[in-house]
Amino acid sequence: MLVVVDIGNTNITMGLYDENDLIGNYRLTTKFQRTSDEYGFMILSFLETNNVEISQIDDVIIASVVPKIMYSFTNSIRKYFHKEPIIIGPGIKTGISIKVDNPKSLGADRLVDAAGAYYLYKCACLVVDFGTATTFDVINSKGEFVGGAIAPGLGISVEVLSSHAAKLPEIEIKKPHHIIGKNTVDAMQSGVVYGYIGLTEKIIKEIKKAYPEPLKVIATGGLGKMIYNETELIDSYDRDLTFKGLKTIYDLQKRAK
Repeated sequence: MLVVVDIGNTNITMGLYDENDLIGNYRLTTKFQRTSDEYGFMILSFLETNNVEISQIDDVIIASVVPKIMYSFTNSIRKYFHKEPIIIGPGIKTGISIKVDNPKSLGADRLVDAAGAYYLYKCACLVVDFGTATTFDVINSKGEFVGGAIAPGLGISVEVLSSHAAKLPEIEIKKPHHIIGKNTVDAMQSGVVYGYIGLTEKIIKEIKKAYPEPLKVIATGGLGKMIYNETELIDSYDRDLTFKGLKTIYDLQKRAK
């Protein structure tokens, strides 16, 4: 079995593969500093929930954009799994050629999503990942990552709005019943959600206009489903795209040996 781990700025998500089947997933917050033992206990709880023994785990592969927790997290893998984790970075075969100014600056999450989309859909793709930041990434029909756009995420937008305006409360991110809000919360939800739909659609349209190949638009990320349901410009929503990308890269590594 394979454990796939995506360490983002807001959440750490873990998936469990039995051969090619994703049989479990688990999410915890990234915000807190934890020891290797704390991470180890959490991962063990994840396995126990899925009735899996440590001895059944063949490998662990990790994509991370949070360097400060990697020491504790990777040590938890070594201590509790007795495995050296595979970490997405230089020297790892991803199957994606990076065609940007500084390839080393590309976040592991964006690269993994690109691999997942390209090898799953076998065509030129625009991947929109609604995470802490929202990324719009173009992968051409040759499997080349050619660039993209980055916008503040929905969560960040709400946090900034409520923290910088004394009379505006914290709100749940959801579509209000009516675009014309009758109270402060509804008005904020309307502005944030409809505004973000507009941002998403505008960037997708401009990227499609600027790029010569037809692009399949795939959304992923925690809040992606809500935006996907509100626009016809996104072709599909795949909540497990990052897990699929990690599995794809793992399989490429194994075939290369």
